[in-house]
Amino acid sequence: ACKHNKGCRDIYERIVNKGKSKKLALIAVSNKLLKQAFAIAKSGHPYDPTFASVLKIN
Repeated sequence: ACKHNKGCRDIYERIVNKGKSKKLALIAVSNKLLKQAFAIAKSGHPYDPTFASVLKIN
């Protein structure tokens, strides 16, 4: 995922550049992918790499 998914690559590089371990960065990437998978399964929409969440504030 770090090679092909821009969002995952950004997270990985940001964490490693902070001086954290590569294993910690990979765990963060896997957590992101897991959250994405559950959100896609729950919503029933296909994956959209350009999707940006918009929160509505009352």
